[in-house]
Order: sequence, then structure tokens, then C-alpha cells
Amino acid sequence: MKTVLIVDDERNFLVILKAVLDEEGYEVLTAPDPFTALDIVQHTDLDAVVTDMKMPQMDGITLLERIKQINSDLPVIMMTAYGTIEKAVEAMKKGAFDYITKPFSNEELKVTVRKAIDMYLLVKENRHLNRVLQVQYQFGNIIGKSKPMQEVFDLIRKVAKTKATVLITGESGTGKELVAKAIHYNSPRREKPFISVNCAALTETLLESELFGHEKGSFTGAIALRKGRFELADEGTLFLDEVSEMSPSLQVKLLRVLQEREFERVGGTKTIKINVRIIAASNRDLREEVESGRFREDFFYRLNVVHIHLPPLRKRGDDIPLLVAHFLRKYAKEVGAKEVKISPEALNLIYNYSWPGNVRELENAIERAVILSSGQEIKPEHLPEDLRKNSHIYPDIFQHLPSNLTLPQILEEIEARLIRQALVQADYVQSKAARLLGITKSLLQYKIKKYNLLSSK
Repeated sequence: MKTVLIVDDERNFLVILKAVLDEEGYEVLTAPDPFTALDIVQHTDLDAVVTDMKMPQMDGITLLERIKQINSDLPVIMMTAYGTIEKAVEAMKKGAFDYITKPFSNEELKVTVRKAIDMYLLVKENRHLNRVLQVQYQFGNIIGKSKPMQEVFDLIRKVAKTKATVLITGESGTGKELVAKAIHYNSPRREKPFISVNCAALTETLLESELFGHEKGSFTGAIALRKGRFELADEGTLFLDEVSEMSPSLQVKLLRVLQEREFERVGGTKTIKINVRIIAASNRDLREEVESGRFREDFFYRLNVVHIHLPPLRKRGDDIPLLVAHFLRKYAKEVGAKEVKISPEALNLIYNYSWPGNVRELENAIERAVILSSGQEIKPEHLPEDLRKNSHIYPDIFQHLPSNLTLPQILEEIEARLIRQALVQADYVQSKAARLLGITKSLLQYKIKKYNLLSSK
């Protein structure tokens, strides 16, 4: 619902204009003086302001300038008498959207307000798109070539085109919000807002206000009307992170919103209809939460229309080289280094660590190592102590790797050693060695030829 503020020192005129715009479905706020108007602008999400030019305490041009200091994009429509059109032209030069001359028709007011709001929406969408372009959420930025991640990518492609509610599960640090953004930015809603809220970070009362907004005076500290995340995400996507931490009573209210696509602000009575796609995420098993009585079954089934489970990093071994290379490039750029190398010993530790914190922990470890290595070569001492202590090393495969190799060269050397070890274990029976490695015989034969392994038998 779009919100319009009308400012005029004639109270009867405020009542008339409010009634006209109420009929158009706007939420209309009124201010009898400029100081009240500035307080509302400061604390309320507005879509347009209509103000009189001539008022005793502050003229319309000064009010316009003060409003632009608070929100330079907010459209301001000036109401002026016939004899002060020069002032209206001056206001246009200072950023007013338009002016209307008293007496004006109801239709003229409606059309002008509608144009102002349309313009404001366009400006906000353009700003939003510019921010999106700075951080692209394409599949290529979710790193992974492993089979589990390819299955995730396939689900993202299929569900992004639809309106379906999505539930994303996975351990902390697996990238649930990144997947949610990939769904949004590859969907028909890509040009509309992506709004997120962490359900675990707020108390029940604050979370309800955050989601639904509140009316002025609805509780202590509610000094002005405030739109909630549902309204801000209208026509876009709302991401509910850690939804399992939501209280049962709030789950009931969310269930109603999912069913009816409407709600009321805290302390309000006006029903607000919305068109929002819901994507929820949890690091818990919600089926277990339902069985234990901690999560409502009906709410679970409303959320679990399409389920995407993100595997932990320890089950995505094929992706570790890609992730390491990606984070090395990222943080090398931040410290101003052209390239940061990683020693075979440090890479050995990374490969053989269980990564309980998943991709987030790996990224933090690489960032730390790049900083401590001064952008040169990452060695074991640059990695976190927990990683060094808890890495399960296999020295027969990894020791005595040649120095000064690039990451791709190190990976090829390790792959060649693993294949040679499997061939020895299988008495050079290629079909048996392929089974040990979990690959096809034809792929093994290709690798043997690539690394010239039979000549070294």
C-alpha cells in the first residue's frame, strides 16, 4: 500500500484531500504544519508528499528543501494559488516533482499523485538494480562441480521460474542465503526487492513488528508508522532465515499470511494485501522439529513446497579446489597482490579437514591466510590452529610435492599419485582400479594416458 503525506495549515482542506486520496486506495497521513510534516518524513516510509506553498510557520519551498535533505528522491507536489506560480516554478527548480494550482479538480490531484508515485518507484527500482549489478547472483558464483551441487543448481533453475514457496535446509555456512538470492535474481521477480530477515536475531515482539510493520503508538517506542518487511518486499521475495527459531504463535500468523496473502500491521486494523514470494531457510531438520512439537506441522507443509538441501562441505570434496582458487583470487585482489600461491603442505591440511563451519569457515580461513602471508605464499602456519590440529593427513600421497607449483598443477600431481596408488592396489587391473577410484574405466584410461602412468610401472 502506497503512503502519501498531505501538508496544509487549513484543517478542513486536509480532511477533503485525505478523503479524495483514500478513495484511490492510498494510505493518507496529514500534517497541519511543516514541523509535524518533517517529523513524519523522518520516521515514516512515504511514497509522495503533497504540500501547500504558503504556510505561516515555514513556506513550502523551505519545507521542500528540508524534505530533500532527508530523502532526495521522495517526490514533493506543491499546491499553489494562481498569484504565486512564480514560486511554484522556483520550487520545480529546487526539486519539486510538480505543482497544481488552486482550485484544482479531484482528478488532477489523483493523476499528479499517481505520476509522482510511479516515478518514485522507478527511481527506487533503478537504484536497486544498480546495487544488484554490483553483486551478481548467478549460478557461476555459487561454486561447485560436485554431483550434489549440480543437483542443487538443477533445482534452482526449475524453481526460479515459478511462484512456489521454497524451503532451503543445510548446516550453518553452507550458503543458504546465496541460494535464495540465486532463485530470486533468476526469477521473473528479479527487478523487484529481495528482503531478508533473520528470525533468530529478534525477540518475538520485535520480529512481529519487523515482519508486519506497526502503526504509530501501537507500543512503547512506536513513534511513527513503519512498514514491515512484507510490505517492503511486495512483488519481490522475502527470505526468512532461521525460520525454525520462530515462536509457535508467530508461526500461526505467518501461516495465515501464506494462505490469504494479507495481514494487518501491529496495532492496525486495515488489511494490507501483498504479492510476495517466500523463501525460508533453517539449519535444523524441520521434520524432526515437527515431530518433537517445536514446529507447527501445517506451517511446515506450507513452507516445504519445494525443498532444497545444501550438502555440507565435507561431502563436497570435489568442490574444495574450486573454492580455494576462488577465495585466493578474491582476497589476493583485496590485498593488492596479483596472485597468491599456496604451498602443498597448506593445501594438504585444507583437503583433509572436516570443515564443520562449511564454506563460510573455508572462506574465513583463506582470507586470514592471505592476510598473514602478506599476499605471498600461504603456508601451514598461516592457517587457523584448529585446522592444523584436526586435519587428517595422508603423507604417502601428499608429501614431497614439488615446490613452486600453481594450484592446478598441485591438483594434477595429487590426482596422478592417487591413480598410481589405485593401480598398484589393483595389480594394474584397470577395471578394478576404476572401481576403487569411483570413476569409469574409460575415464581412468584417459587419465593414465594423460599422466603417462603405465610407462612408470
